[in-house]
Amino acid sequence: MKHYRLLAFLLCLQPFGSFSQKQTFINPGAVWPDKDGNHIQAHGGGIIRIGKTYYWYGEQRSKGLDTNYRYVSGYRSNDLINWTFMGNVLQITDPENLGYRWVLERPKVFYNKASKTYVMYFHLDDRPYKLARVGVATSKKPEGPFTYVKSFRPLGYESRDIGQFIDDDGTPYLVFESRPSKGFYIAALSADYMDVTAAVSFINAPLEGGAIVHYKGLYYSIGSALTGWRPNPNKYSTATSLAGPWSEFKDIAPPETDTYGSQSTMLIKVEGAKQTTVLFLADQWKPGSQWDSRYLWMPLEIGDGKLWLPKPQPFTLNVKTGEWKLTDTTQVH
Repeated sequence: MKHYRLLAFLLCLQPFGSFSQKQTFINPGAVWPDKDGNHIQAHGGGIIRIGKTYYWYGEQRSKGLDTNYRYVSGYRSNDLINWTFMGNVLQITDPENLGYRWVLERPKVFYNKASKTYVMYFHLDDRPYKLARVGVATSKKPEGPFTYVKSFRPLGYESRDIGQFIDDDGTPYLVFESRPSKGFYIAALSADYMDVTAAVSFINAPLEGGAIVHYKGLYYSIGSALTGWRPNPNKYSTATSLAGPWSEFKDIAPPETDTYGSQSTMLIKVEGAKQTTVLFLADQWKPGSQWDSRYLWMPLEIGDGKLWLPKPQPFTLNVKTGEWKLTDTTQVH
């Protein structure tokens, strides 16, 4: 008994945040601790899967960061629930003399199997949002460090919010919003992933936060209205081909909820041995305390051209079987 008491006493001496209990479910909108017990900082991010490992890259918004730099964080996981912080995979100063409060947002990483290179795209801009370009950085390792290479306007168009889509055959696409065009483009990447080659589709709707998934023969596209940090009713459209034509946009949730206070970021298809689950990934932004911004992840009701975001609730997910279910457990941090 004395040994157990001593062990308990020593554990109490450990600094807060040095470890965290294994997570068994996802709690939308709650603080989400990584394996070190720290709230995950991967805002506006994207996720790719290499083998059995998922990699999540996003905006690092922790308190106390050097304002001369912009940071992209990286995490890895085998179950989409428990995440290990790999560090800040990109840390750069102003790359093109953009001036005070320059912008690096919504990083997305693609893996080029041919060159064995991880290629990162992100929205690069100046303070007034007039530059409207994508930046590109590369690394030979998923944990970085990534090295800045260049910036450009894809196909000559302005580019602000960006998304990524990798089709079932592995073809990568960059999704980018062009304000003057009043819509967003789906553009195929070049063979080396360092440029875009053609606009596969232009979705003529003034939306950003473009997210796409291919599910049972249909492409589903989700977008968010142009309201800045303020959430709004996200909408979806469908097409039998990525090139379109795309159907009329419809609400994905009750409009009065403003997508439960979130903005679309990405759609992930979890294909398991028993079923396929499509996850809606979104950010709940807190512009005045960005380090405390949250994530709203929730399985979608999807199929036969219909898509609906249920009221977010804690849920479990098995990436091996593809199954998910709601849980009554309350997560406490």
